[in-house]
Amino acid sequence: MSHVKTDKLSARTASGTITLGESGETITVPSGVTLTNNGTATGFSEPAYAANASASTGAVNVDASDNLQFDSGYGSTATAYGCRAWVNFNGTGTVSIYDSANVSSITDNGTGDYTVNFSNSMPDINYSFQGSASHTTGTSNAIHTVELRTGVARSTSKTTSSIRHDVVYVHPGSYRARFDYAEICISYFR
Repeated sequence: MSHVKTDKLSARTASGTITLGESGETITVPSGVTLTNNGTATGFSEPAYAANASASTGAVNVDASDNLQFDSGYGSTATAYGCRAWVNFNGTGTVSIYDSANVSSITDNGTGDYTVNFSNSMPDINYSFQGSASHTTGTSNAIHTVELRTGVARSTSKTTSSIRHDVVYVHPGSYRARFDYAEICISYFR
């Protein structure tokens, strides 16, 4: 692996392309040096400044509006809409989070009624979610759903900092009731 000397990474203005290193090299940026992209960046992987020699041209891009775009086998490069938060938690007894990202806590409001609190707020309330729940015992043909809190206005159930969910057990042709499940998984997208 080669390293670019710090003096070669000083601030520069260019109207064309600046190439650091040779094709296939990984560039290591010393601490205190920041690389800034003012156009389209291609062929980058984690960390953002390490060139990914195996990526084909256009496979990963950041467009002029700072939207991350990738192909990833879909046939064309398009904007990626990331999962803003997710949580996997135990809704029985004292609620506990198994694992999560961007979720600070779960509030237990009663049987099958939970509020998920985000660590970092959503940009607006137009995010979507999907969820699932599972029993620890028995089998049935019931449907287990995670819903936006029913019977309450959208603006009070869904804010930028939290969302209130009903986790429901629906037995076909019989009844519908909120239920505490041992594993509830919910993802949030925007």
